[in-house]
Amino acid sequence: MARKLVQKRSRPSIAAKPVARIAGGGKDRRGSSSRQSHARTSNGSPDKQGWHATFSNMACSAARYAGHPLAFLTAVLLVLIWAVTGPLFAYSDTWQLVINTSTTIVTFLMVFLIQHTQNRDTLAVQLKLAELIMAANDAENRLATAEDLSEEELEELHKDFQRRAEELDRLKQHRARLKHAN
Repeated sequence: MARKLVQKRSRPSIAAKPVARIAGGGKDRRGSSSRQSHARTSNGSPDKQGWHATFSNMACSAARYAGHPLAFLTAVLLVLIWAVTGPLFAYSDTWQLVINTSTTIVTFLMVFLIQHTQNRDTLAVQLKLAELIMAANDAENRLATAEDLSEEELEELHKDFQRRAEELDRLKQHRARLKHAN
């Protein structure tokens, strides 16, 4: 359905405009997503591969591997090897320290990788929603940047939409009663 909506639109995509490109969700000249070819640095230049781009590339690759079934099987295999070697080391404190330290380090590092990929995915979803909001004729464009509002502004907006939804429900009920009366 979304593909049909995109195909029917005659005006150019909002994502191709500079505002969306600044946020990192724009497209390059070939039409492919910028993250498919290489990560962009914070100033938007693909030529300057800095620490941000290096970390982003590494984090995305690590997240892809960590989410793969082979990574899970590798972890299970390492735990089994550790468990089998227990009798060889007489279940010593050092033997236990190896697994405790290993899992703690891996968990600590994975927190940062998961947070990075979550931030990236969230931004991508926000950009896609902003594109849809701005493309819809009756939509309120102020919602395209709702993620930048304060907590109080979000609560106020939520209450406003709750009120509007209740009014719409009352209107629909009123129309249904009128329809049944006729």
